[in-house]
Amino acid sequence: MKRLYHGGLPQALLATTKSASLYREWMDSFYARDIQRLFAFRAPEKFNALFEYVLKQSGGIFEVSRAASALAVSRATVDGYTRALETTHAVTLLRPFHGGGQKELVKAPKAYAFDTGFVSFARGWDPLRAEDYGLLWEHVVLEYLQAHAHTWKLHYWRDASGREIDFVVPRTRDRVDAIECKWDPASFEPAPLKLFRSYYPRGANYLVSPLGTGGYAKKVAGLEVYVCNPAGWRQRAKAQGAPDVD
Repeated sequence: MKRLYHGGLPQALLATTKSASLYREWMDSFYARDIQRLFAFRAPEKFNALFEYVLKQSGGIFEVSRAASALAVSRATVDGYTRALETTHAVTLLRPFHGGGQKELVKAPKAYAFDTGFVSFARGWDPLRAEDYGLLWEHVVLEYLQAHAHTWKLHYWRDASGREIDFVVPRTRDRVDAIECKWDPASFEPAPLKLFRSYYPRGANYLVSPLGTGGYAKKVAGLEVYVCNPAGWRQRAKAQGAPDVD
């Protein structure tokens, strides 16, 4: 729970209380140390406004035109700042997976900030409520996937009706793995996965939750789903012949 609330930075994770000044100071230092030096931007207030906008929307679909309108800046400015955030790994943009389904999203990416502590800070989640855990857990799983399968091309999948798969990994030309993240595995709703598999029938299905025990396979709505924690996903992926998993 503390990992979700405080984030993964050592200073924040080891602190007994959550200090707003720590996050503010980090963002100011990040701009001066990395952004200004690498990109020579000259408007820190606009850049930080965009960064905070992404933090508040983290885990959702990112639309450049909507961000530009909300911040009263140009689309070119949003594009430039977003590229800087992505280059410095402060933000991950996941592009939608598409190719065979009907009415799939094909353009708009989802934006994930690099740390759950900053997400909960920007959103004013103090203290965390039970309904906040799921989104932050999704961020933690993404961090794990990036650390242990960094050569994989990660996507998300969504159709026009809003049915969505958290993370999608094209493994071969006709095999696509699907990864769903749930703080409570009992809350898993199989309908989006069932629809996804009607378009892309081959691939492994994972339900990643903070389990304290090893993973297990189960049948859900006629689909085989492997329920596990992040480490269990890693072990299963390697056992199924994924040499690019560390």
